[in-house]
Amino acid sequence: MAAQVHPSAVVEPGARLGDGVAVGPFCYIADEVEVGDGTTFGPHCSVVGPTRIGRNNRFIGHCAVGGEPQDKKFAGERVELVIGDGNTFREFVTLNRGTGNGGGVTRIGDRNWLLAYVHVAHDCDVGNDCIFSNNATLAGHVTVGDHVILSGFAGIHQFCRIGAHAFVGMGAFVNGDVPPFVMVAQEDYGRPRGINAEGLKRRGFDAGRIAAIKRAYRALYVAGGSLDEARTKLAEIAGESDDVRLLLDFVNSGDRPLLR
Repeated sequence: MAAQVHPSAVVEPGARLGDGVAVGPFCYIADEVEVGDGTTFGPHCSVVGPTRIGRNNRFIGHCAVGGEPQDKKFAGERVELVIGDGNTFREFVTLNRGTGNGGGVTRIGDRNWLLAYVHVAHDCDVGNDCIFSNNATLAGHVTVGDHVILSGFAGIHQFCRIGAHAFVGMGAFVNGDVPPFVMVAQEDYGRPRGINAEGLKRRGFDAGRIAAIKRAYRALYVAGGSLDEARTKLAEIAGESDDVRLLLDFVNSGDRPLLR
């Protein structure tokens, strides 16, 4: 089925729209924008390029997609935004392209839900199956793993990493790396407050897997030793648990301090 474009919308000649794409009233789709089959745009969305959007995404309305990075060092170099399949972007979501000195690409994976007023800045890399609640904000160069939940008004500092299955509570400001499975709550800057056990249960983690992750959390955050001592303990537990190995690999690979 051919794309359907509302008479009030503007689609530049260099844009490429897949089968079944629907462009709503007062939208603007610029040159160098590629939109996959089945993607829909509600009213007043703008998409500028270079931007590549996959299949079956929903932009509900007033989304600003592919805008220039909010970085004073940006000098007009060719950079892009790449979006996967099956995502939902609610009202007033803003998604920026990358920067030349930051890798050049902002990436968003598959099946994510970005609720109203979420902002994803330049050079971020968002995984799959994440939920970002209203007004959650990623600064530049943030990496987010799969199945991460950011509650309303959460703010993530530039260059931070949020590990898979982590949960960041409402209004928490994160200025360090959050390991996989960890739950962060507000206290000036966010601080770890246990593991995201309820979320793990919903995703099919059994009691043994969750128990191993809890042991790893206690070694990292409760035992009171140094980070090197925690690493040693995590290495012991990781021999029995792939999940703890994932957590240990995350701890060992960061450039920013670990949120502790």
